[in-house]
Amino acid sequence: MRNDKRNNRPERKARPYKGNAFNEDKAEREVREPVNNEPSPDRLEGKNSVMEALRSGREFNKIWILEPSDGKALEAHLQKIMMMAKEKKITVVRANRQVMDRMSQTHNHQGVIASVASHEYADIDEVITKVREEGRQPLFVALDELKDAYNLGSVLRISDAAGVDGVIIPKHRSIGLDSVVAKASAGAIEYVPVFRVVNLSQTLRSLKDDGFWVLGTDMDGTVEYDKADYKGAMVVVIGSEGDGMRDSVKKCCDFLVSIPMVGHVNSLNAAVAAGIVIFEAAKQRK
Repeated sequence: MRNDKRNNRPERKARPYKGNAFNEDKAEREVREPVNNEPSPDRLEGKNSVMEALRSGREFNKIWILEPSDGKALEAHLQKIMMMAKEKKITVVRANRQVMDRMSQTHNHQGVIASVASHEYADIDEVITKVREEGRQPLFVALDELKDAYNLGSVLRISDAAGVDGVIIPKHRSIGLDSVVAKASAGAIEYVPVFRVVNLSQTLRSLKDDGFWVLGTDMDGTVEYDKADYKGAMVVVIGSEGDGMRDSVKKCCDFLVSIPMVGHVNSLNAAVAAGIVIFEAAKQRK
C-alpha cells in the first residue's frame, strides 16, 4: 500500500524533526470562557440540568464546580456530579463564587455550570466510507490542542470553502464545539463534520494503517508547503496556537511542511497557517 516514490514524499519512516509549529502570541492562547450575555444552547446551569445531561450521555466540553470558600467539603450533589464527570473523563474546573457568578447566565447556577456541545460530532469511519463510495480520497484536517474558539471557527470556514471532508479535534485540552465556535464559523459548522477523538496520535496511526498520509505543519519543516505532494488520502495536522504540535503527534507525521516568511514577525496565527496549507492541498487535488 505504501510504495509511493514521489520526489516530495519520503519513505514511511520519517526522521524526527525539531521545532515548534507556527506560533502566535501567548495572549491569543487564552480560552474565552463564558461571560454574562444572552442564554446559549450550549450552557447548562444547576444540579438537575447537569445531572440529567450526564445521565443521558450528552457530549460535554467542560464542567465548572463551585469551590467552597470556607474550606468545607463539597455539597453532596456537587460531589456526585464530580464523580459522574470523572467516570466519563470530562474536564472539571474548580472555581470560586465570583467567577461562577460572573459566568452564570441564569443567576441561579447552584454551584455548577457546564459547557456542552452545541453541535453533534460525526463518526470518522462513516465519513471515510461515504467519501470513498463517492470515488474520492478523503482530506481531513487535524488540530492538535487548539484552544481558541475563533481559530476553530475560522478553520471550519476554511475547510468548508476548500472542500475538506472533516476536522479532527482531541477530546481533552482542546476547544470543543460551542456557541462561540458556531458563530465564528459563520454557518460552516453545519457542513463540515467534526470528529472528537480521545487520543489524536492513536487516531493518526490508525488512519495511516488505512492508507492515509499524515502531513504536519512546522516552522522547521524540510518541505515548503507549495512543493509538497497532497494527493491521495491525507490528514493535514495543525499545531496549537503557542506550542505547535506535540512531539507524540509530530512523530506520526510522514513529512513536515513549512511556510516561508520574510517579515519581521516570524509567526502565523494557527487559522491563517491552516488556510495557506489547506488551499494549496485543495488546489493540487482538483
